[in-house]
Amino acid sequence: MKINRISVYQKDLPLKDPYWLSGGRLKFEVLDATFVKIETDSGLIGWGEGTPWGHTYVPAHGPGIRAGLETMASYILGLDPRKLELVERAMDTCLPGHLYAKQPVDLACWDILGKATDLSVADLLGGKRSTGTPAASSVSSGEPDYMMGIINRYRDMGYVAHSAKVGGSDTDKDIERIRHLEANRREGEVILYDVNRAWTRREANIVMNAVAELGVTFEQPGETLDDIAQVRQVTTSPISVDESLVTLQDATRIAREGLADVFGIKLNRVGGLTKARRMRDVAIAHGIQMFIMATGGSVLADTEAAHLAQSIPDEFIRACWSCQDMLNVDVAPGSGPRCIDGFITIDDTPGLGVTPDESLLGDPVVIYSL
Repeated sequence: MKINRISVYQKDLPLKDPYWLSGGRLKFEVLDATFVKIETDSGLIGWGEGTPWGHTYVPAHGPGIRAGLETMASYILGLDPRKLELVERAMDTCLPGHLYAKQPVDLACWDILGKATDLSVADLLGGKRSTGTPAASSVSSGEPDYMMGIINRYRDMGYVAHSAKVGGSDTDKDIERIRHLEANRREGEVILYDVNRAWTRREANIVMNAVAELGVTFEQPGETLDDIAQVRQVTTSPISVDESLVTLQDATRIAREGLADVFGIKLNRVGGLTKARRMRDVAIAHGIQMFIMATGGSVLADTEAAHLAQSIPDEFIRACWSCQDMLNVDVAPGSGPRCIDGFITIDDTPGLGVTPDESLLGDPVVIYSL
């Protein structure tokens, strides 16, 4: 089997509501999504999606994915997509770094491998749990009552986990946000407080120590792993690492030095499932729990995250973020897993289990072929 055609689509995904990150320092209204369709000489087709969270969040953006695909296409064409690590090596050789540009290709290859073997991607990753994964919302930063209102809307849709954005320079306001949300948190509900690197070390120490008795988990309370290491020394609150978890070397350092209790694995950021499953195994080997997430995107991106999440034992998975309910468009109506009764569940459909409606994607922006 060989890859003989790669079609690339660009699609704007408008958010239902403006989204504020880290105490309001960044605003997002539209996501720039890239969809990749890989065709083979056997007739099997795989789909992937790469959707960074805007252009200002981390070093990744939509046009960069499409530029990366232009560089990598000639090295990917002619390869057997079932040989995932050979495809991975070809991409890493012709374009070092730029992991976010490689993720949609990696996902499409997993999709093809699943269809070729009649197995779901979750089963290919080692075997899926019979139970689904708690679905997590993402709560825009704002006044405490505003954030509580967002959580209540997601509760009405069945969500049982939430990533609440804190991280403003006003430490008193962040303390107020956290205490208000915790006072209204339901029994068994998960709330992760995501700083998105916005705090200085001083701000992190102030807020985390002020609410330490609550036992809440903070995600990425500093810019770098060195910042997190310093904060770790002077606070007792559990820590999740997200933006600073990019490579396997990052994962092994975090585990070895005890920098965090939780991995926040974002599949677009780390380069796809092939690389993410190694991080999963490092986490399990070191007793580290996980949140699994797309960086953003449609039901395709959410489904990729859900497959990895459902390959993780119950005691190690916290939740799986679902972005699809934040969007004004659905590129795959009636296809793929959705949040039902608070959980996202992968079935036995071979491969990814979701196919976009190409009429909703428009014409490809470019096609590469043998």
